[in-house]
Amino acid sequence: MCYAETMKYRRANIKGGTYFFTVNMADRKNTFLVDEFDKLRVSINKVKHRHPFVLDAMVVLPDHLHLMMTLHEGDNDFATRIMLFKSGFSRQIPKTEKINSSRESKRERGIWQRRYWEHLIHDETDFAKHVDYIHYNPVKHGYVERAVDWKFSTLHSYVKKGLLTADWGCAEESLSMQLFGER
Repeated sequence: MCYAETMKYRRANIKGGTYFFTVNMADRKNTFLVDEFDKLRVSINKVKHRHPFVLDAMVVLPDHLHLMMTLHEGDNDFATRIMLFKSGFSRQIPKTEKINSSRESKRERGIWQRRYWEHLIHDETDFAKHVDYIHYNPVKHGYVERAVDWKFSTLHSYVKKGLLTADWGCAEESLSMQLFGER
């Protein structure tokens, strides 16, 4: 038996925890997420209504998204929420992608990568760093010069609440030198 066959992937399991996620499209050249942003927003809001959580921060880029959610006390089922918003979004998109036999046998669309990255937020500093990472991501990827110019981001709600200023996250600032990279 191969070691990889015996290894089980373990995810964080903290009830009421705050989690950071990176969720990627299967085809990284795909731009469904921004092209069909309203459908993604509808899907996420349906999941929030049925399985409540706090959406702490989110940014949607053409081929992936980052989000941070806090679950209610006693709840650790982020996997169902991620699965539901991915499948809800996929059902709204016309079937144009190529589907390999493995995905076809599992009745999967092939829009999303099967796995996603998750990180349990440990403390307030970790929370702040991940919120900054999320909001700075469009600048990091070169989509905009100023984070506020990217419309698919919760940065706008942070600015409205006075938590950040509209000039936060400019490419020419020293923010690009901070530790906003994936670990």
